[in-house]
Amino acid sequence: MSETPTRSDKSRDLATQELKILQQISRSISCTLDLDQVLKQIVDLVVDVTRCDSCLLYLQDEEESEPYLFLRASKNPHPRLIGRIAVRVGEGITGWVAANAEPVAISKNASKDDRFKVFNNLPEDKYEAFLSVPIIVPPDRVVGVINVQHRKTHRHSERELTMISIVGHQVGSAILNAQLYEEARVRSRQLSAMSEIGQIVGSGRLLDEMLQLIVNMISETMEARVCSIMLVDHKKNELVLKAAQCSSQEYWRRPNLKIGKSLISKVVKEGKPLIVKDVTREEGYLYPDLAKREGVRSLVSLPVSVKDRVIGVVNVYSSEERVYSKDDLRILETVCHQAAMAIENTKLAMEVQERDEALEARKIVDRAKSVLQKRLSISEDQAYRRLREQSMRSRRTMKEIAEAVVLSEEMQSI
Repeated sequence: MSETPTRSDKSRDLATQELKILQQISRSISCTLDLDQVLKQIVDLVVDVTRCDSCLLYLQDEEESEPYLFLRASKNPHPRLIGRIAVRVGEGITGWVAANAEPVAISKNASKDDRFKVFNNLPEDKYEAFLSVPIIVPPDRVVGVINVQHRKTHRHSERELTMISIVGHQVGSAILNAQLYEEARVRSRQLSAMSEIGQIVGSGRLLDEMLQLIVNMISETMEARVCSIMLVDHKKNELVLKAAQCSSQEYWRRPNLKIGKSLISKVVKEGKPLIVKDVTREEGYLYPDLAKREGVRSLVSLPVSVKDRVIGVVNVYSSEERVYSKDDLRILETVCHQAAMAIENTKLAMEVQERDEALEARKIVDRAKSVLQKRLSISEDQAYRRLREQSMRSRRTMKEIAEAVVLSEEMQSI
């Protein structure tokens, strides 16, 4: 007859399991500083321990004025939504766990819990059982949340609760180290991108070419579905599309946006960024059908300013609903500053060129007047009127007429 396990036996079993899980955590996450790899290994570890149908790992962005938890890793499903789904701290079960630093275990009907919140892109309401634990770093700081889900009713055992709680308490430091490493890599990439944009700005290319190169770089850096730069036409009071990275010509052919009569023109009026979660549902957005055909959802639009005067906007559209972090906005603000420099430098260069051309034209006209004065024995004013009248009759510029007069005089002297 077998003996019934005592409480001390169960404690020893849990201690043994705890030691094993700690060893597995150490092996899994000590060999890399790549944040995505660390998070993937944590998710794989949780799935292995719980035999769950789905596991989602959220990390908190503490730089946000209103703290958000971003989905950063998952196992079944959501591979396309990594980094693009966010919940507020305090919102839903996930947000409640982050706000209270306490786990939540629901064995059935998870979607009927008072704290549950439906997110359109996450089919979490299809899961019966829900276990959510905070990721904690000493002393008691929550940096993320791990969600474990089962499609069918599931009673979370003492072992399962203990193991997941251990994971939540032990992986925090590894995540922080990986985050620091990732931040260094991101800053390096940002500096590289800014350096390249700086080279574009100082390259002497034509404005339209420079803006298109900047748009291409923004699109790549931000993984944007559509990206564009629009400049203000102050005479017509319109925003005019100057450069775009998009999938169809229809986007290029849309009419200019009247300032004051479009959602994006608020950026010009207010001089601050505009963030729209879903343009296909946003009141005031003029082209929701085009947005659907282009496959875009979220929009961030930032002003391009010179000396506190908005001269244009940069628009970035994502293919899914997305919360833009402060790092995202910092990158885009720097790009907008660089674009403003490009526009201003080009404008100054054009002004210098126009001034030089005007000076050259005046010199030629003065030479032509001298030729006519000598040839026809007329005054300087009369010579000027002759040149102007001929320009009007022939519909050619004064410079062209003056050049013809000077050339004629030079041919006679040969």
